[in-house]
Amino acid sequence: MTTQGSGPTPTGGSPAPEPTLEPATAFARVEDGFERLWTPHRMAYILGDRPTAEAGHGCPFCAAPGKTDAEGLIVHRGEHCYVVMNLFPYNPGHVLVCPYRHVSLYVDLTDDETAEFTALTKQAVRALQAASEPHGYNLGMNQGAVAGAGVAAHLHQHVVPRWSGDSNFLPIVGQTKALPVLLEDTRARLVDAWPTD
Repeated sequence: MTTQGSGPTPTGGSPAPEPTLEPATAFARVEDGFERLWTPHRMAYILGDRPTAEAGHGCPFCAAPGKTDAEGLIVHRGEHCYVVMNLFPYNPGHVLVCPYRHVSLYVDLTDDETAEFTALTKQAVRALQAASEPHGYNLGMNQGAVAGAGVAAHLHQHVVPRWSGDSNFLPIVGQTKALPVLLEDTRARLVDAWPTD
């Protein structure tokens, strides 16, 4: 920043310097043609506590059911499994279907857990369709850290709504996803749209 003179000071002394900004082109940089979208809120994820492999408070999927639905971002509770908003969603409405029991693999589920896990996945799709009319869905599980599971120790199924044109340059170039709806608002819409049959 540089300064230049201005009018007299209130005390009648010499003029006070008036700040002016130097253009960004005056600073050292490498031209790359990209603008920057700063996302400091992502630091909560980057620097946050890492989930533990053990059942209990260190596992977010063990901890969520012990909170109120609003605090835990829970959309629906079943007998063996529940549905929760993804705290770091790929798209608005991204939910996770989780068993209450701390198991890591799909094959570890009991028959009753498997039946409800599947039923809740179908109900999540129906609720998302009623609440926001996506054009498609990604459904899937990452089994193990090597397969991309962020919380490998506690099984969870991703239900990600998709719209035409929802992928753009931001995730590829800027490691950033634009999300136009708050988690709490999306959760409320899904609760209202959750099927009762």
